[in-house]
Amino acid sequence: MSDHPSTDVAARPLRSAVLSGLKGRCPACGEGAMFARFLKPSAACSACGQPWNVSQADDFPAYIVILLLGHILVPLMIEVNGALAIPLGMQALLWPGLAMVLAGVMIQPVKGAVIAFQWARRMDGFAG
Repeated sequence: MSDHPSTDVAARPLRSAVLSGLKGRCPACGEGAMFARFLKPSAACSACGQPWNVSQADDFPAYIVILLLGHILVPLMIEVNGALAIPLGMQALLWPGLAMVLAGVMIQPVKGAVIAFQWARRMDGFAG
């Protein structure tokens, strides 16, 4: 008996899958929508029938967004504070507001990419 994975399953290209997931498109065919609502994956792709309700992205997309926001906002805050004299009260509104807007914009593409990664690597319910 061998511990090597079976070679009779078709390859799932990681790069194109993740790019499709970032766009909210089905990684399997690139045509159907991956999400039924803002963060709810559709039951299945309308074009190819690939089921998406078996994914378990859980909190990982949020962790990725938080990590990215820290790497975007902290250097931006340092540079802006060095170049401009923005009052502290204004900064108390500016930076959290910008963080919320960026998080809202980033969360769906990141979740799509995580689900596409799981699909390409046959993780969770995507083993078949």
